[in-house]
Amino acid sequence: MTTLAGTVQGAPAQSLGFDANTVITLATAQAFVSEGYHFCLRYLSRGTPQASGDLSPAEANNILNGGLALMPVQHVSAEGWVPTAALGSSYGSNAATNAQAIGFPPGVNVWLDLEGVASGTSSQAIIDYCTNWYDAVAQAGYVPGIYVGANCGLSGNQLYDLPFQHYWQSLSNVPSIPNRGYQMVQSGVADPVNGVSIDQDVTETDNEGGTVLWLAR
Repeated sequence: MTTLAGTVQGAPAQSLGFDANTVITLATAQAFVSEGYHFCLRYLSRGTPQASGDLSPAEANNILNGGLALMPVQHVSAEGWVPTAALGSSYGSNAATNAQAIGFPPGVNVWLDLEGVASGTSSQAIIDYCTNWYDAVAQAGYVPGIYVGANCGLSGNQLYDLPFQHYWQSLSNVPSIPNRGYQMVQSGVADPVNGVSIDQDVTETDNEGGTVLWLAR
């Protein structure tokens, strides 16, 4: 297993990036850089190994060689899914395994996507899911982050009480994170950019001095 070349770095505030569910080529990465983008997020599968169309070692190298920093985020289940402690352990372990297979070094943020939780799911089940996911990813040497999306099922206080220290705000109406705040904020884009459907993301330094941790060359 080859480790991707680059260093894990704290992201400067107000860096522009994007997340996309489309394979990014070297030329596409270079085009984004020429338009002022600094980083990108691409997907890890919920199962192992990585599914076709999700991030591969070759794509990761193209993104980094093109001049973009990179972080992985794991796909969430379809709207209306039910989180459990066991599922958190399983998905977290698979996220770590896939990140390792791609070649991410320890210390980079690996992101959990929390959204679309089934109505009526107990907050404790969601908390157990997130905590077990966090533990599995952290045990592999990565730094877990959490994307807070629509219907995440938790309040701001409950999110803050999770073990995470890296929070990513979706473009949906979501709770504020007490005390800490968010380190990355997402916004939508009406039309494809460089032929890719994206959501834009901007980094921030949170109220406790925390920043996202990406891989860059």
